[in-house]
Amino acid sequence: MKKHIALLIVGLFSFSSLANAKDDVSDYSIQDALNTEQAKLKLGSDIEFYFGTQPHGKIVKELGEFKTNKKTNAFNKTDLESCQWVFLSAMIALKDRAVKEGGNAVVDIKSNYKNNLTTSNATFQCGAGTFVSGVALTGKVVKLK
Repeated sequence: MKKHIALLIVGLFSFSSLANAKDDVSDYSIQDALNTEQAKLKLGSDIEFYFGTQPHGKIVKELGEFKTNKKTNAFNKTDLESCQWVFLSAMIALKDRAVKEGGNAVVDIKSNYKNNLTTSNATFQCGAGTFVSGVALTGKVVKLK
């Protein structure tokens, strides 16, 4: 009986430490993330990306606004590594949507982590936890002239 109580107490302490687990939301450089070899390889050059209020060509056709919400395993990775990796996953989702919709660009890309919409031309937001990191983006798929 004492053994069961001891196990129960250990279990409760384990869950309480998880409740206090890390959940840091930070800004990371878009350019640094896009300059990785993986990003260049996976994103290619067929679809153009414009963040925040970056100027772009004339929009010929708007094809819709789309959201991504990606997570990745952060275990045994630095926050920077896991955030750049999950950012790439979110960007691939936007690229795939642009291709599917017949667009050639995604404009007005904003961070939308935990439904907190933030606009930046230079940074994206990433939530880095003990075990999982996440990036959520929203952007308009368009056809540029």
